[in-house]
Amino acid sequence: MANLEHLISESLSDFNACADMPALENAKAKYLGKTGALTEALKGLGKLSNEERPAAGAAINVVKQAVEAALNARREAILNAEQAKQLAAESLDVTLPARAQSTGGLHPVTLTLQRIEQLFHSIGFDVATGPEIETDFYNFTALNIPENHPARAMHDTFYVDENNVLRTHTSPVQIHYMENKEPPLKIIAPGRVYRVDSDATHSPMFHQVEGLWVDENISFANLKGVVQDFLQKFFERDDLTVRFRPSFFPFTEPSAEMDMSWNGGWLEIGGCGMVHPEVFKHVNIDSEKYRGFAFGLGVERLAMLRYGVNDLRHFFNNDLRFLSQFK
Repeated sequence: MANLEHLISESLSDFNACADMPALENAKAKYLGKTGALTEALKGLGKLSNEERPAAGAAINVVKQAVEAALNARREAILNAEQAKQLAAESLDVTLPARAQSTGGLHPVTLTLQRIEQLFHSIGFDVATGPEIETDFYNFTALNIPENHPARAMHDTFYVDENNVLRTHTSPVQIHYMENKEPPLKIIAPGRVYRVDSDATHSPMFHQVEGLWVDENISFANLKGVVQDFLQKFFERDDLTVRFRPSFFPFTEPSAEMDMSWNGGWLEIGGCGMVHPEVFKHVNIDSEKYRGFAFGLGVERLAMLRYGVNDLRHFFNNDLRFLSQFK
């Protein structure tokens, strides 16, 4: 028992020699472990007489407290050193300039819509909007589309219920507008439309812009002039020309497909025609006094041509490598 006091200096020396926590735990076991020197000393108290045991137990306890104090001091020193090392490795130079905040950009379809609206507004057209869920009447009947027309079939149209559909074109906006306004009327109706179709050049949801001009002396010449003027300004090409080919649409008569000159040939760009008298009848406009023309253009088609995009799906895949080019 008389030799226990040297354990204090011996343990202090061993603990101070430890550079990390695993080494310190090994050194701790030498003194305070199951077979450590102090543990063995406590086990030896049973061999002492009743008179010797209190004094020996007190002496062992003093040494044990000193060894534990040395252990705790070294443990704290190691933890402080490790924390200081970590802080040094993770330190930041607050005097360095901050990283620039990245800014987003408008979607190419949004840019195209803005350009279309701006150009038509410059020649006196207002912008009209309407609901994307339309009744059968506004989407088909009021536009002179017969009951047995293929466009009404479920393989072409998304039906919400028996009487409502996701609009298949923005032409219903014309009906809403003509119901509430008196001629003369000059509007475009841009917006989302829905059809059951999906491939590299078609999407179930896409954007369309309808144009409508109703007045007393409107002719095919006005229609062709407006469309050609718009396309020349949109593509910034004064040499661009437009031609009409006879076609059929239930809501216009006569009707035509619009082609524009493109890369030495002709490219179909949309449909158009003079507003059918039956359409005027549904909105109580006198077709003997007023005439009008309507046309429809695909917004994504215009965007693909303007920006050189060869796959419609790029517009909807949300690939930042593609979208960041339009900042």
